[in-house]
Amino acid sequence: MSGVMDDERAELQRLLDEELLKPVFQPILDFRVRAVLGYEALIRGPEGSSLARPDQLFAAAARHGLSRSLEHACREASLRAFACQRLAGKLFLNVTPDCLLDVRLLNGHTRELLIELGIAPNRVVLELTENQQITDMPGILDALLHYRGRGFQIAIDDLGEGFANLRLWSDLRPEFVKIDKHFVHGIADDRIKFHFVRAMQDLAEIGNASLVAEGIEREEDFVCIRDMGIACGQGYFIAHPESSPIRQLSRRTLSALDQQSLALSPMTGGPGRLPTARSLLKAIVPVPMHASNAEVIERFEADPSLDVLPVVQGNQAVGMINRHSMIDRFARPFRRELFGRKSCELFMDQAPLIVDQHATIQELAMMLSLAPRHYLLDGFIVTGDGEYLGVGSSHDLMGMITEMQISAARYANPLTQLPGNVPINEHVDRMLAAGSPFVAVYVDIDNFKPFNDTYGYRRGDDVIQTLARLLCEQVDERLDFVGHIGGDDFFVVFRSADWEIRCWEIISRFAEAIANLLGIDERLRGGYMAENRRGELSFQASPTLSLGAVRVAAGECESHREVAAAASAAKKQAKKRARMTDAEPSGGSLFIERRRLGEPMAVGLPRPLIN
Repeated sequence: MSGVMDDERAELQRLLDEELLKPVFQPILDFRVRAVLGYEALIRGPEGSSLARPDQLFAAAARHGLSRSLEHACREASLRAFACQRLAGKLFLNVTPDCLLDVRLLNGHTRELLIELGIAPNRVVLELTENQQITDMPGILDALLHYRGRGFQIAIDDLGEGFANLRLWSDLRPEFVKIDKHFVHGIADDRIKFHFVRAMQDLAEIGNASLVAEGIEREEDFVCIRDMGIACGQGYFIAHPESSPIRQLSRRTLSALDQQSLALSPMTGGPGRLPTARSLLKAIVPVPMHASNAEVIERFEADPSLDVLPVVQGNQAVGMINRHSMIDRFARPFRRELFGRKSCELFMDQAPLIVDQHATIQELAMMLSLAPRHYLLDGFIVTGDGEYLGVGSSHDLMGMITEMQISAARYANPLTQLPGNVPINEHVDRMLAAGSPFVAVYVDIDNFKPFNDTYGYRRGDDVIQTLARLLCEQVDERLDFVGHIGGDDFFVVFRSADWEIRCWEIISRFAEAIANLLGIDERLRGGYMAENRRGELSFQASPTLSLGAVRVAAGECESHREVAAAASAAKKQAKKRARMTDAEPSGGSLFIERRRLGEPMAVGLPRPLIN
């Protein structure tokens, strides 16, 4: 046994001494901008070695007390390979809690290596793994804060696998949090996993962290993660780890991304059109990476309107040069003589904000809000299929967002701030144009006018606002749309599969809310005594809801007018049913139109007015 252990130790020492570790890199996709955010560095032993597999390699290092030496060698090999290949974006480096306290990391060796390789610290993400028990939590937190102060970013790995990373998330507020692959695999078919990840997403939004979904292997999980609004993804569906990784997304990944989900927020630009990064694009001629600093200075001096110059390698954007930073550097004595002939790569930002032309304005704004402040001055590079197209400015982005907010406010209902008729119509038209099936639900409050007349408009406004809040709570904000037609009329566009259950829940909760607005006697009687229109004291039933639902399949309607007419007709049937049965036991009525649109209604029932 001792001989086997001695051989294992000797083999491990050989790999370390002869620098035979083989780094591989797995791309991390940023869903928001349809581009590679960066790469996670992973380590393999040489082929043919008994320690070729990473699990064997790290287990052997733990047995022989060489874990810190192995991690140090992995870190250096990964950084050198990353720099040698000139990979764009961020580098995610795995570190264990014990490694963070290694003197070789604390004494500035990594910082010196980064300077030697020309890698800015803000491009390096220290990814803390939880494969060791953390015994010195205060020490780990102090170490991570030390590295963040030096410009590094922090990621927590495998969220959901253990408890220590939840405490780290709370105390450290990392820039990235990786969701354990257990919760990602099969999420498209598992509602429990879906809601677990949704809870993680809510925490991430509060803590200004970007979530990375690990272990994406199936297209349906990929699309589900994207549609949930998770920031980033990683896994075999996107790309396998390779020593020479992909720099542009594969056709398979791009095809899955092109299955565009419909935006729920009304935008400027006309029905069905959402402003994207391409709307802000300015076609600035870039400089090649081999261009000299003197050539860059000449470009800036020749064109005073140029604030930035993008740098490309072939057709791929690799950097950005800020005018003021560049000129300030060369204003110092002897700078032109010392650096004028050297490559512009020396002074460029190696990690510019690069976005795909299809990134929406909201996605861009979110990226800038989470990015370092200098991006607000530099703006962003716009690409198409990974190739350079132009540059966009933060100033133009802010102007467009302001325009969108003014437009949204113009068409919002003043009482509830929900989208009004114009954005409702635009959203329905977008759904129809995309051929996406949905359910249109017209929501109306029964017996509202007597309540409003009896208790006053202030209490009436409370009822309307209560309904607006309930509707927003009961829909899936990622899939469904809520609009306020006016008065006590609302319109909901459902894409949730369980829309019918949600409708009954709305009816039930509204009945509870109304009961809380009435006194005990009125609640027991189901109404109150008030004057009717003839001035006679009579019993008035409590407000209830009537919901008329219409299923709209692909190709059944041409415009929002047809959908509105059919939903209005369904709502009338719901109100008729409520009057005939004195409302359902749950306190409201739901009528679901079972026919396909365009078919005649049953004898004795009015035909919907379809234009």
